[in-house]
Amino acid sequence: MAVEEYRQIIQQLILERAKRQSLQEGIETQAVLDTERDHYLLLHTGWRGNRRTHGCSLHLDIKDGKIWIQHDGTEVGIATQLLELGVPKDDIVLAFHSPYMRQFTEFATN
Repeated sequence: MAVEEYRQIIQQLILERAKRQSLQEGIETQAVLDTERDHYLLLHTGWRGNRRTHGCSLHLDIKDGKIWIQHDGTEVGIATQLLELGVPKDDIVLAFHSPYMRQFTEFATN
């Protein structure tokens, strides 16, 4: 698959999640889609009662023609969804694993 296809797939997945999660009262969900530098994030910010919420549930990058999953705090798992949409395992890097541990996954090492 081409990098442009990966951009479209990632944007679709993040925007779908942002739309679903924006229904939480008091929490703003932000889709950050930097197609020029290929950084994609799903952020949450706001208040739950007196407690501040701010964090990232998804962070994906495209580097050297591959999708790097920097962080995945989702229940379903973004790698599973990428595979279902036709992205080959060789083009997905589980960057949240150390470079040494990546060799033991079914995905790309770098």
